[in-house]
Amino acid sequence: MKHTPTIRAELDRYLQQEGLSIAQFGHIAGINRGIVSAIVTGNKSMSVNQLDLMTEAMGLTAGCFYDLFIENYIIDTSPNMRRIEPFLYRCAELDKLGAIRRVVGTIMDNLLYSPKLFDIAEELLAQGRHAAALLLYESVAEAEKYQHSERLAVCQYRIFTIQIGEDQNRNLRAAILFEPYIERLDEIEQLDALKDLANVYRSLRKWDKVEEMARQMRGKAEVQYSIKHQAKRNSQEHEKETKGPLFGYIAYADLLCASVCEARGDYQQALQYTYAYTDLDWVKETDEDTQYWVNLFSQWAEGNTYVNMLLSGDISVLPDYVEYIAATSTNDENEKLSKLLNVMIAANRYGIDVNDVISRFEAEIHSFSEQPTSDDMYTQQVMPDYFAWFGYEIAHYYLQQGNYNDGFKHLMYAMLKSHIINNETYFINCMGLFVRFQVHATPEVKTEFHNLIEKVWLSNVEKNGIVNRCE
Repeated sequence: MKHTPTIRAELDRYLQQEGLSIAQFGHIAGINRGIVSAIVTGNKSMSVNQLDLMTEAMGLTAGCFYDLFIENYIIDTSPNMRRIEPFLYRCAELDKLGAIRRVVGTIMDNLLYSPKLFDIAEELLAQGRHAAALLLYESVAEAEKYQHSERLAVCQYRIFTIQIGEDQNRNLRAAILFEPYIERLDEIEQLDALKDLANVYRSLRKWDKVEEMARQMRGKAEVQYSIKHQAKRNSQEHEKETKGPLFGYIAYADLLCASVCEARGDYQQALQYTYAYTDLDWVKETDEDTQYWVNLFSQWAEGNTYVNMLLSGDISVLPDYVEYIAATSTNDENEKLSKLLNVMIAANRYGIDVNDVISRFEAEIHSFSEQPTSDDMYTQQVMPDYFAWFGYEIAHYYLQQGNYNDGFKHLMYAMLKSHIINNETYFINCMGLFVRFQVHATPEVKTEFHNLIEKVWLSNVEKNGIVNRCE
C-alpha cells in the first residue's frame, strides 16, 4: 500500500535537516511552541493560517502543502467548516482553483454544506474573485439541481453574469441556459435578471428576445411598483432593493422596446415608445436620486428622438443631434460612440457628407476605450458590439469617400474587434467591404488583411478542429 505523506512528516524532516528545535522554529514562524509541538506529535490539527506561517518559515512557496492539507485535514477527517471556510478563502487568494475543486468535490455529497458554500461564493464574488466564486456556484447548483430552490436560481444567475464575456457565441449559450431559472428568483431580483438578459440579447441583436425580456420586465416592475405604493402597506415591512430605482425598470423596458422597433426600421413606433419613457409624471418619488434618473431618461429620449428621425431620412435634425452629442458629459465618452455610430449609419444610408462631424470629434474617436469596464451588462456587452459596428460604418464611409488610408485602418480594427467578440456577421461584412475596395489597398494593407484572415482561421481550427475527409 502506498504511504500517504503528511505535513507533520514534512515539518519533522525540515526540523531535523536544519537542526532546529521546536521552540526555535516556533519563534521563526511566530507560532507558540506548544502549538508546534502538538502539530508535530499529531495531537493537534492545524489551521490554514498556521500552515502558511510554517510554510513561510521553511522558505517555501505559499500553498505548496495545500494538497497535503486537503489529504490530512479534510479528506481523512470529518469535514469541519471552521477549517474549510478559511482554507477556501485562502485558496481563492492564491488562485488555487484545483484545490478548491478538490475540497468541494469531497464535501458536496452532503447538501447540508450548500448554504455555507453559497455564502462563501457570494463573498468571493463581492471581492472580485470570480473564478473561485464560479466553482462554488457551479458546485452548489449541481448539488441542488433537483431541489427547485431559489438558491439554485441565484446560483444560475451568478454563473450567467460571471460567464458573460467577449465571445458572443458563448454569451448566447449562457443566456439560453440561464433564462429558464428567472421565474424561480425573488420577484425583485427577477427585474435585474431580465434587464441583464435583455442587454445581452441586445448585444446579440436577438430582437425578439429583447422584446420578450422587456415586456416581462415591464409587467413585473409595474406590479412591484403598485405594491410598493399601496396605501395600506406596512411601513415596517422589509423591502428588498433593486440595483436601480423601481420605476426605472418600467421606463427602461420602453427604451428597450424602442430599440427593437428602431432595429426593425419601424421608426414611428420607436418614437411612441420614446415618448412613453419621456413622460414620467406618474413617478411618485421626489428624492434626489429619482430626479437624477428622470433627467437621465429625458436626455436619452431627446437623443433617441433625433436618432429615429435621422435614420428615417429626416437629415434636417443632424445639426441639432451633433450639438446634442457635443453636450454629452466628458465622463461618458463611450456613450458618444453609440451616438456617433448613428451619424455614420445615416451618412452611409443617405449619402450624407459628415466630414465636419468626424473632424469635430476626431479626438474622441481616436480615444474610445476598447475595453469598457463596468458591472453593468449594457456597458459590458452592448458597447463592445458598438465598437465593432462603428469601425465598420466609418470604414465604409471613408472608403466610399476615397479616403482609403483611414478606411482600411478602421476596417482592420473592425475585423479584429469582430473576431474578438466572435461576431461572424460583422466579420463577414468587413470581408465583403474589403473585397469591394481591395483594388485600392496597398500591399501592406493586403498583407495585414491576409494575416488576420489566417489568424482567425487558425483560431477556429484550434477551437473547432477540421474534418479532412471526402464524403
